[in-house]
Amino acid sequence: MKTNVIGVMLAIAAVTIVLPTISPLARSQNSSELAGTSWKLVKLQAGDETTSVPDDGSKYTITFGRNGRVTARVDCNRGGSTWKSNRPNELQFGSWSMTRAKCPPGSLHDRIVREGAAVRSYAIKNGHLFLSGMAAGGYYELEPLTTPGRRRP
Repeated sequence: MKTNVIGVMLAIAAVTIVLPTISPLARSQNSSELAGTSWKLVKLQAGDETTSVPDDGSKYTITFGRNGRVTARVDCNRGGSTWKSNRPNELQFGSWSMTRAKCPPGSLHDRIVREGAAVRSYAIKNGHLFLSGMAAGGYYELEPLTTPGRRRP
């Protein structure tokens, strides 16, 4: 009996020691409202008030995985990275890997690739996701991407 009590106490101690060492990324992903959501681009609003609207928002998408990974389609290219949100409305991406195809004229690809990695914050308003924090100001507005089997945010 005494051995069982000691075993249980050791197990509790082990959990108490290990739990705080679980990656902050894993903890933040499980609690973030972005985890498991997918979005498509509605518009880009530059700091100088210039607005760019894609010809087809579904060519510009982002999916926030529950596992701390993010995937994106930027017109004719695809990419991936890590993401985390340690505090409400804070967003951090890791290094991006992207395919390097040349997109057709009129594509927003170059602008998004140049500015998108600088996103530092987000807000969800009226069901739309707003990404901001770029040095030049401005924001991205996205709406939920609905595909069979995917949940809307």
